[in-house]
Amino acid sequence: MQRRNALRLTAALPLLAAEVSACATTANAPKPSTAPAAEPFKLAFAPHAGMFKAHAGADILDQIQWAADQGFTAWEDNGMLNRTPELQAQIGDLLAKNNMRMGVFVANKINWKEPTLVLGAGIHREEFLQSIRDSVEVAKRCNAKWMTVVPGFTDLRLEPFYQFANVMETLKQGAAILEPHGLTIVLEPLNYRNHPGLFLTKAAQAYALCKAVDSPACKILFDIYHQQIQEGNLIPNIDAAWDEIAYYQIGDNPGRKEPTTGEINYERVLAHIHSKGFTGIYGMEHGNSMDGKAGELAVMEAYRKVDAR
Repeated sequence: MQRRNALRLTAALPLLAAEVSACATTANAPKPSTAPAAEPFKLAFAPHAGMFKAHAGADILDQIQWAADQGFTAWEDNGMLNRTPELQAQIGDLLAKNNMRMGVFVANKINWKEPTLVLGAGIHREEFLQSIRDSVEVAKRCNAKWMTVVPGFTDLRLEPFYQFANVMETLKQGAAILEPHGLTIVLEPLNYRNHPGLFLTKAAQAYALCKAVDSPACKILFDIYHQQIQEGNLIPNIDAAWDEIAYYQIGDNPGRKEPTTGEINYERVLAHIHSKGFTGIYGMEHGNSMDGKAGELAVMEAYRKVDAR
């Protein structure tokens, strides 16, 4: 009996060795950091690629999954237009699997050296409208509803109201492309310090454009960081432009890092927006105040602090 058992063990040794070797290889393979699933945030905060790479690794799909496990319910990707169709679809599928919403991506490639939509008919308008058509297909693949548009530089040789009319007409044509698909342009005013010379800088200006275009496919992206620098008066301006705002972005000032690192009272501002009934997405369009895992944990701690009470 003992000899029979010994023979069985001898026969099993090669298989056992192979299994041990496979387990060791798997154990040594690099994996993204994991953590127990966290309580979902009350507000739909949307991280972006690279924000949690120290924990999740370099792969964007791993980063999305890690963010979902930490309680984030949205994702933002300004560069989605430049990703492959296959990756766009994979991102959309992963977001759907985790019940996460896709935030904005940038729809038009901004020419930072010349005026763009302020010039009206011509090459800039046609390039813009083609980018909007292309963005429809991108949005379908990744389940996006909003796309960021920046009209471009002002033209010092052209009267401002003509520029306004030219931008308005181009946006009308872009909105007409998006309306049948239930998609929305969100106009983003940018501040004079980081982006000097741009046409669109103030919330009131974006509000007037949206009223003139008069389409559900043309709304405002209210970037709290940009507006704090440009004009401040955040809560009154949010109230004044309220019915045209479809999306918010976050970044503290100075530094453009996570909330609680600068002068903006994000706990108060976000509570105000939430109390008025906003259920949309807040894009986390900022850097981390510290490097590595410690910096990423600080970002999450800051958002837990300013999440709606």
